[in-house]
Amino acid sequence: MNNPAVKVVTVTLNPALDLTGHLSTLTAGTVNVVDQGSLHPAGKGVNVAKVLAELGAEVTVTGLLGADNQEGFCQLFEQIGVTDKFVRVAGATRINVKLVEQDGRVSDINFPGVSVTHDDIAQFEATLFELAESHDVFVLAGSLPRGISPQQCALWIEKLQQLGKQVLFDSSKAAFEVGLEAKPWLVKPNDEELAEWAKRELVSESDIIEVAEQLSNKHIDNVVVSLGANGVMWRDSEGWLRAKPPKMTVMSTVGAGDTLVAGMCWGHLNGWNKAKTLSFATALSAYAVTQVGVGVDDLAAVKNIEDSVQLS
Repeated sequence: MNNPAVKVVTVTLNPALDLTGHLSTLTAGTVNVVDQGSLHPAGKGVNVAKVLAELGAEVTVTGLLGADNQEGFCQLFEQIGVTDKFVRVAGATRINVKLVEQDGRVSDINFPGVSVTHDDIAQFEATLFELAESHDVFVLAGSLPRGISPQQCALWIEKLQQLGKQVLFDSSKAAFEVGLEAKPWLVKPNDEELAEWAKRELVSESDIIEVAEQLSNKHIDNVVVSLGANGVMWRDSEGWLRAKPPKMTVMSTVGAGDTLVAGMCWGHLNGWNKAKTLSFATALSAYAVTQVGVGVDDLAAVKNIEDSVQLS
């Protein structure tokens, strides 16, 4: 049941159709036979929207969507009950290939996406700030399509923050680096993205803390670092809190980071305290790796995992 009190906008500027194949072992330079495959609408913000909608949030999705192959997205949005405010642009939304091996390792082949025009950008910007009149929480997640610079994305974050909105920002590479300067309310790098930003190897937990503190020093209220099977670290005004999930049987790590963002957002929307928010988000992300695809089919299973999450 949707709760009107928990409204959120997810922004996906560069969505994708994920072509996911499962195989025993991937061998480069040869023919690889996939045991099973699926093609489904995705993109980081779309994945976050799906999880939030299934948890019970009132979700509006926006971004830029290729008009030529939008049907799967339209069907998904109707199925999960979200409000579709995507701007349609000329061309086809990209297809990203994800190859999942038996041991859980994932190889991603990500394509660049559609090229957007000045008119597309203006239409999206108008949509975004119209939504800001009635929403306070925005999740901006994923990469940028051709035609949108990291600086443009950072300007949107900055303006939303100036309007008193809370922006949860999850991106990488130049978009992440430049976006940090806009001081989003929350960022969620994983340890590899944090190392890439720091331009050095992060060997120990103290290395991770040291670099993450640099993000906090940029006046970013919440720095959430995902560590894969080693859990999650969250730095806010109260200091650090660490969550470690129980050992899980991994089916696929695809979408686990997006699920973590959704869990953090859900806790915030519900006004939960820090410990409750982090333990739930960590359990939700741990649950995500036990399945193929993104979503929350069994909240009781999530609760069982949450009971075993260790906070420190």
